[in-house]
Amino acid sequence: MRLSPVLLALALSGCVNLAPDYQRPAAPVAEQWPGTATDSGAARADVSWQALFVDHRLRDTVALALASNRDLRVAALNVEYQQAQYRIQRAALLPAVSATADGTRQRALANGSTSVSSQYSVGLGVSSYELDLFGRLGNLKDAALEQYLALEQTRRSTQISLVAEVASAWMTLAADQQLLKLANETYASQQKTYALVQQSHGLGGESGVSLAQARSTVESARADAANYASQVEQDRNALELLVGQRVDSTLLPDDSQGNAALLVAVPAGLPSALLQRRPDVLAAEHTLKAANADIGAARAAFFPSVTLTASGGSASSQLSGLFKGGSGAWNFAPSINLPIFNAGSNRAGLDAAKVNREIEVATYEKTLQTAFSEVADALSVRAHIHERLDAQRNLTDATQTSYSLSLALYKQGSDSFLDVLDAQRSLYTAQQTLISLQLAEQVNRVTLYKTLGGGWQG
Repeated sequence: MRLSPVLLALALSGCVNLAPDYQRPAAPVAEQWPGTATDSGAARADVSWQALFVDHRLRDTVALALASNRDLRVAALNVEYQQAQYRIQRAALLPAVSATADGTRQRALANGSTSVSSQYSVGLGVSSYELDLFGRLGNLKDAALEQYLALEQTRRSTQISLVAEVASAWMTLAADQQLLKLANETYASQQKTYALVQQSHGLGGESGVSLAQARSTVESARADAANYASQVEQDRNALELLVGQRVDSTLLPDDSQGNAALLVAVPAGLPSALLQRRPDVLAAEHTLKAANADIGAARAAFFPSVTLTASGGSASSQLSGLFKGGSGAWNFAPSINLPIFNAGSNRAGLDAAKVNREIEVATYEKTLQTAFSEVADALSVRAHIHERLDAQRNLTDATQTSYSLSLALYKQGSDSFLDVLDAQRSLYTAQQTLISLQLAEQVNRVTLYKTLGGGWQG
């Protein structure tokens, strides 16, 4: 059988592609985030995570997690696996050439006598090589490539999430250590107050009710201190689980206050253009492209497929004559498969591929909407966090003054102990709230960095 020049050109070029032209779906989100005003002097949103964190202990802890975390390791191995799958699919576009060497020697009985015969052959052959006339193999290769690229973006997304989670866990540990320190200080202060009340009660200046109330505040502060001590241990366990190994004490935060991360600025521009840089959005788009290529492969199943099997070499009945003149042998066996009736399996396969593409379109749009919502939420927190912090600092200062005055008046005999207790509880609550707000502000910086893609410089 001889291939026509047109058919041969098609086979060699693989120019027939039945996959639909890919067009990125329109972003189903608003054209602008609400309230994108940012603080002056804020860091750019495309900085690396190393530049985002200003505390060297936090940077070293994140680096340790990137090297040891098991989830990130699995994500990286999945990328390597899919890369190998892509290479396998790409190899199907090229013929596989193999060398063979055979030798046969047999004894047979014929006409009452025996004879011994030998047959030797060597050759090169191509077995079942499919000409990709309608792009089936090419589309399968493209789908495998897009799946590989999607997993690579998933690995990046896992890495960004890990950086944010480790930073948040580290900051939470720092905040709980501050709360533990505050609880211990409050416990010590209330013990002193209780001692004063106990002394006054002994002299007849305070009732038994006041003494019991003072005792209850001491025990409450003691319980808080024990609770925060337990929480600090749990925070450390959670941090070490994220890191993937034990974290040295030199990398852990202390109970002092301070910024651990810079503030990320929101660059001007349409959110759809910015969100396209997020790795989870890129992964969803690559998966959509893979589904688009699968349609081309499903359409190609309706058309004939041409498979070539060929070999050439030398054959001889004597090993010494294997490479002599006249011993050449060849075999060429092309085959054409034309689908006629398959009970609708090809049509069902194409329908399934089209439905799967629509599923991936919806998944891609949902990923964009989720990304937009995450950025909007982080921006809404950022828009009011400074006002809340300022108000809470002023409230804490005011309650501190109130407590100091109440205690001084009580010692002078001009105020009741109940007023001192109320002022003390208000101060303790205000201090706790301030530490929690400071943690929320720091975590919001990391969250904003994560939702904007975790740095856009690769």
